[in-house]
Amino acid sequence: MSTTTRTQRIASGDGAFDAHVALPAGGSGPGIGLLHEIFGVNDYVRDHAQRLAGLGYVVLAPDLFWRTQPGLELEHDEAGVQEGMAAMQKLDVPAAVGDAIAALAALRAMREVTDGKAGVLGFCLGGTLAYHVAVNGDPQVAVVYYGAGIPSALDAAASITCPMIMHWGGADPYIPREQIDAVAAMAAGQDRIECHVHEGAGHAFDNRARMFYVPEASAAAWELTAAFLARELPAR
Repeated sequence: MSTTTRTQRIASGDGAFDAHVALPAGGSGPGIGLLHEIFGVNDYVRDHAQRLAGLGYVVLAPDLFWRTQPGLELEHDEAGVQEGMAAMQKLDVPAAVGDAIAALAALRAMREVTDGKAGVLGFCLGGTLAYHVAVNGDPQVAVVYYGAGIPSALDAAASITCPMIMHWGGADPYIPREQIDAVAAMAAGQDRIECHVHEGAGHAFDNRARMFYVPEASAAAWELTAAFLARELPAR
């Protein structure tokens, strides 16, 4: 089943920025704000938007680098990693969280979004931002993949009221295992937070274009995520 895509302009307190939109074949459904990695809104993000739209969700992926490098879209190679890391260093994280919350509000206001219900899903940088959107905003659900900034912000978890699912690679070279274990321990004490550590998987294990792609972990995380969304924010 095909989906429709478009670019939508999102207003914020400091200006406006673009977002990629993917609509489900049925034309409407709950919303998912899709938050990108350090590579920007690239083919991987657009492909994942299509995948979520295939489940029946209206997907909006905002350009969170718009303040410093609008339209940044990087390849998944060593040059892209270096440029993406440099872009992340320039990112004002609190402002990016605010932009993600503004994007979530704009998504909820879209005519295609059923009953104004929308959640957030993020990978890597976007995973950290999705966590902070859950802390500071009011998404219906939050899905977090290997957000490196989360272990240093565990005290904020008490402010999360929406259901959340988290995915981590047990062999992530960028996030020490003791930090992942601390996140898992925090989640074990929270009824609303579900945490999965995929043993043997590294960072970016879901990204098919990256050297760390682990098909088994990617498939397992997607199955868990799809079931979580179907339960907590059903599209059909």
